Amino acid sequence: MAQDTAHRAASLTARELASWLPPVGSPDADLIGELPTLVARSRDLVRNHGVAAGAIQTLVDNVVGGGLRLSALPDYKALGRDKDWADDWSRRTEALWRSWAETTECDAARSLTFAGLTAQVFRSGLVNGEALALPLWLPKRHTRFATTLQLVEPDRLATPANRLDDRRLRGGIETDAYGAPLAYWIRRTHPGDRLMGTTETGAQWQRIPVRTAFGRLRVIHVHDKERTGQSRGKPILSSIMPLFKMLDHYERSELQAAVVNAMIAAFIETPLDGEAISEMFGGSTEDYIAARNEWQVKLQGGAVIPVFPGDKVAPFTPSRPNAAYASFVENVLRHIGTGLNLPFELLMKDFSKTNYASARAALMEAWRFFTGRRLWLATYWARPVYELWLEEAINKGLIEAPGFYQNKALWTRCKWIGPGRGWIDPVKEAQASKLRMEIGLSTLEDECAAQGLDWEEVLEQRAREQDKLRELGLTLGEAPPPTADEDERDDEILEPRRR
Repeated sequence: MAQDTAHRAASLTARELASWLPPVGSPDADLIGELPTLVARSRDLVRNHGVAAGAIQTLVDNVVGGGLRLSALPDYKALGRDKDWADDWSRRTEALWRSWAETTECDAARSLTFAGLTAQVFRSGLVNGEALALPLWLPKRHTRFATTLQLVEPDRLATPANRLDDRRLRGGIETDAYGAPLAYWIRRTHPGDRLMGTTETGAQWQRIPVRTAFGRLRVIHVHDKERTGQSRGKPILSSIMPLFKMLDHYERSELQAAVVNAMIAAFIETPLDGEAISEMFGGSTEDYIAARNEWQVKLQGGAVIPVFPGDKVAPFTPSRPNAAYASFVENVLRHIGTGLNLPFELLMKDFSKTNYASARAALMEAWRFFTGRRLWLATYWARPVYELWLEEAINKGLIEAPGFYQNKALWTRCKWIGPGRGWIDPVKEAQASKLRMEIGLSTLEDECAAQGLDWEEVLEQRAREQDKLRELGLTLGEAPPPTADEDERDDEILEPRRR
């Protein structure tokens, strides 16, 4: 049979494809109108489905963990400096950064440290598809740094009610002719506040330019662009929401059926018809049924069950749980894991059916995804915040950086260290790490970073420990030399043997 199209996937007559006619829309046309529904359903899943909640937490734990640690790496060669200068500059800068980032002074709400803000930004990026933050300048708080961050729920980013989306304003983002954002329209209150009974005389929006007149960033919009021209982000659960919902319905139905079946212990069968019941008991069938309902007999171990004349007890064999239940649920969860870029073992925290090789392969595949997400988060969230903070520190004279504004990219170059990858077999992987460094395929910096450690801190701590060992006359891995008292006790124990 001749095909109607060169590509069978484009056929309009094939039985399995004829009704498959999705629209061809622009990135924003396909997303912005449906975004509120996607976000609401995504939040509902994370609130009410254990697997969805666990998957989001697994991603947050592996990408952010306890936070991202700054490793300042100014391009000293391009700046005309040497490595010793760069190392000293980095240490002083990192120490100052920690004095700000490890306190709640960095949060406008004074509730989270930078690590907490980072975790919330990433979680919002997963569940809502995007995160929004406003860098503020609050000198009246009399803290060491005036730079603070205010996280904003993405729901408040929207086109004003008296305007329609057009070529330059979409989803609350105003852009120039090239698509670069110029300003963000942010609602002053959350639209969901009405569910609390909060009334408004009229919704108000504030237009916030992306940058100040002198170039300082005022809005940080973290979202993943899947298509060119896409203005907003979408939840990571979008493509697998139907699977989650159907799995939820199936599990509930199986659970309810199992509970109902478990409540039925046996059937009472009677050979009597309605006429026989009337003749025997004198009355209608309804009277007989009422009498049976009042017959209080419980099934108990070793009990003799009295029944009505002619009745017999028939055993009941429940058909639940369904024999195919476990394998079906597992297959659906594997599909869900693929959509989340999580192996089944990590999605369900179940390694009971996995050997070392397959577990390592699964975790390595997951680690590639975690590393990419961490780089994305560091690039579009952590580094812009670091640039804002560093600018203030330089202007206050706390850090020396001549020509900062002319060479901003050189001064703000950095790396962010996240949680460690961990080990499945510590001995094998430590030996492999040692071998990689010996043959020149890796460095101590890379190996430490893979475990969430700073190589300089590791070396400094090792140097302190070795100095202490030498001071005490110890060697790592050996027992301390015996004291005089211990020598005497040993002699007393060995003396009888010598005799």
